[in-house]
Amino acid sequence: MCSRLQRSIFQMFCWQVASYSFMSSALAGPVIVLGDVKQAAPRTSLENIDHSSWNELLKNYVDRQGMVDYTRWKATPADVAALDAYINHLSTAEITRRTPRDAQLAYWINAYNAVTIKGILREYPTTSIRNHTAKVFGYNIWQDLQLSVQGKPYSLEQIEHEILRKMSEPRIHFAIVCASIGCPPLRSEAYSAEKIDEQLADNARRFFAQRSKFQFDPQRRSFAVSPILSWFAEDFGASSAKLLQMVSPYLPDPAARQVAKEGTGDLSYLDYDWNLNDQATKR
Repeated sequence: MCSRLQRSIFQMFCWQVASYSFMSSALAGPVIVLGDVKQAAPRTSLENIDHSSWNELLKNYVDRQGMVDYTRWKATPADVAALDAYINHLSTAEITRRTPRDAQLAYWINAYNAVTIKGILREYPTTSIRNHTAKVFGYNIWQDLQLSVQGKPYSLEQIEHEILRKMSEPRIHFAIVCASIGCPPLRSEAYSAEKIDEQLADNARRFFAQRSKFQFDPQRRSFAVSPILSWFAEDFGASSAKLLQMVSPYLPDPAARQVAKEGTGDLSYLDYDWNLNDQATKR
């Protein structure tokens, strides 16, 4: 049998656990679930999810540099509602059914970007997504802003790490956009299963055409690239040489492509710009 001292220690331990759980719940940020959480069958196959409304919104609010007119978008209730309707449509998807890979890629990339834009519009005006990514307690947009699909909520982190990265397509890192200037430019069109390979290749070329994300010194045979390639290095290859070889077809000049193809250049990483990809900053 337990002694009185043992019972006291156990009760104190339980009180501390309960107190910690209460404080964690009290200080944690609110979870925001987007989409039609009560959606019942029939559901929509990924091939039949309609991205046309998202396509029109992107054409209307995203410029050639991938910058977003958040000010005008938020001030247009009909288009805020159109984004909500598109996200509701995304949540009707049937994701447990076997689906062609290209349709999966297009769906989840569009979903990631649409949820991110919705998250920024909720907070706007703001200067950076990092203003809404609490590390310990409080709202973290990457974890607490979630899309309900087939009865399950998916955070931005889950979409990126548990779904897209597991599809073994490293060019997703030139397509999913965290609303920052350091991100790849947001396309002014939706992704589609029919064009996904062409779109991802174009994204990669646009990404490396930006001096803030890629620089090459032919004399030193050295590359300075976005830290995105460091953060997700394992997705690009088992070594710096493999990484360079993988991205070589998308580099902006022949000398850089040749050295990268050989996998012999030195590699370093540039600073990342967390400022919001906001057209207002250009005015």
